[in-house]
Amino acid sequence: MRSLWLDESTPVESDPPPEGVLDDLVVGAGLTGLTTALLLARAGRHVGLVEARHVGAATTGNTTAKLSLLQGTKLSTILSRQSQHVAQAYVDANLEGQQWLLRFCEDHDVAVQRRDAITYAATAEEISSVRREHDAARSVGLDVQWKDTLDAPFPNHGATVLGEQAQFDPMDVLIALAAQIRTHGGTIHQGVRVVGVSKLGRLRAGLSDGSTVRADNVVLATGTPILDRGLYFAKLEPLRSYALAFEATDVPEGMYLSAGSSVRSVRDAPRADGSPRLLVGGSGHPVGRTDSEAAHVDELRQWTAEYFPGAIETHVWSAQDYQSHDGIPYVGKLPRGRGRIYLASGFDKWGMANAVAAARSISAEILGDAPSWACVLNSRITRPAGVGKILSINAGVGVAGVRSLVAAESHPVAEVPAEGSGDVGRSGLRPTGAATVDGQTCGVAALCTHLGGVLRWNDAELSWDCPLHGSRFGPDGSVLEGPATKPLKRRGA
Repeated sequence: MRSLWLDESTPVESDPPPEGVLDDLVVGAGLTGLTTALLLARAGRHVGLVEARHVGAATTGNTTAKLSLLQGTKLSTILSRQSQHVAQAYVDANLEGQQWLLRFCEDHDVAVQRRDAITYAATAEEISSVRREHDAARSVGLDVQWKDTLDAPFPNHGATVLGEQAQFDPMDVLIALAAQIRTHGGTIHQGVRVVGVSKLGRLRAGLSDGSTVRADNVVLATGTPILDRGLYFAKLEPLRSYALAFEATDVPEGMYLSAGSSVRSVRDAPRADGSPRLLVGGSGHPVGRTDSEAAHVDELRQWTAEYFPGAIETHVWSAQDYQSHDGIPYVGKLPRGRGRIYLASGFDKWGMANAVAAARSISAEILGDAPSWACVLNSRITRPAGVGKILSINAGVGVAGVRSLVAAESHPVAEVPAEGSGDVGRSGLRPTGAATVDGQTCGVAALCTHLGGVLRWNDAELSWDCPLHGSRFGPDGSVLEGPATKPLKRRGA
């Protein structure tokens, strides 16, 4: 599965490993990491960025890339768990992130399409949710307009609409950011993973190739923190969602998102010559907690075939993001990091404006000029509704852990699974996984190297996924993402 954006982009070349002592080491080459590195490099600091795979490999290269202040039902969710003051600070942060990114795109010739952002009711039962979002958006100063019907081919029963938002190809943005980082003296090192950070003396980041990088500050821009200090893995819910691209005609111009639990996201993705393409997304779920990821993809295919007949599928992919207890990202200093390790996580599928806001907040804190909205967000308290969400997240982890263990213990592992399939079962005292991909069968210890969760096979992306905290591994046990930093142990299949 490869996104439209990654498939059509030119890979960013890698620099040699960072030398000497860095002022700032940024971990992760998505929008958050690259923007943070650029802001710090522009200030004249010695900055190095390390990426485990390649630029855009994780969430940013697989997003639907909507740069919007209207974000589904986000604002009404925040107001159910936080104060009006905090919700306003969230919008102010996103506005600053949005405007910075739009200026950057204009300055560096990155194509942007202006579109209305639309949160709509796909059924009559969803109207009340959309009304609440409409009222919440107005309460924080967004000039949303109500529409009883939309000129769209899919069912709709009312919508709140915010004009003059934006969309783009996210890899165009990342490539431009990478070029600017180098212009300002920063370096980008790909293909090696940070596996730990020592606090003894100056910070030392240990890399998967056995080397170390020394820095005064470390910024974890890794989706979810790869260090367990602060226990953020217990406060975040890992979510996976899907997207498909189609050649199609009569594609509606706008960024549509339904308000129900079975989300449908629709936007156009015009080619450089202006010819239309259609993007359809949604059907998300917590990572590793579904019987078949491929079934979620088929659900989107069937929906598209019904409402956009004749659309021809060209790409299918998925993305992973993390939801916090109150819908607001965790941004700032990592506990027990000597005040020099920073994190940004919990964008809840709205990482375009939030990523830049996080970069602005972290870089400003390092440079000594934090914006007022960052102070409000970073000092917010967890209210009872947020406590309930944290308890719900961890209850789900417990149930998922038991279910995956029982499933693994219920049968012996298949010796040679069919092509494209994987199996977790008994083999000796520990759960073992076996998968066959491209004719090669690999056996692995099916226990996540983060906290030992029993893994499940992802039949859409052909990966081992942890249902506890969202770590993911390739068929051969290599780390793909999540809090885990160590590969799975290989076993005879």
